[in-house]
Amino acid sequence: MAKGFRGGMGMGGNMNQVVAQAQKMQRQIEMAQAEIREMRFTGTAGGELVKVVVGGDHRLYEVELSKEIVDPEDIEGLQDLIIAAANQAHEQIDKTNQERIGAITGNLRMPF
Repeated sequence: MAKGFRGGMGMGGNMNQVVAQAQKMQRQIEMAQAEIREMRFTGTAGGELVKVVVGGDHRLYEVELSKEIVDPEDIEGLQDLIIAAANQAHEQIDKTNQERIGAITGNLRMPF
């Protein structure tokens, strides 16, 4: 090996720092994602007559329907409200992910 080539054109120290920083950032992201998976997000629709609770793991944990929203003649309307509430909760999960990960990465676009 040629003398002075060690570390790739004199960048060995800087490259090690970059790799260490990337590894630290990856650990922080993994911790943030684990915290978010444990969180619960509430979505509502129909003036809060329909409420759903979705975990940060994207699982549906609770559906709460107010008696006045249950109309046997309008099942489709109720289904739409449940979907709207669930979508609202999922949007909150996405927003929280973006905020938490953005705070770690400085809002850099990451492949994960």
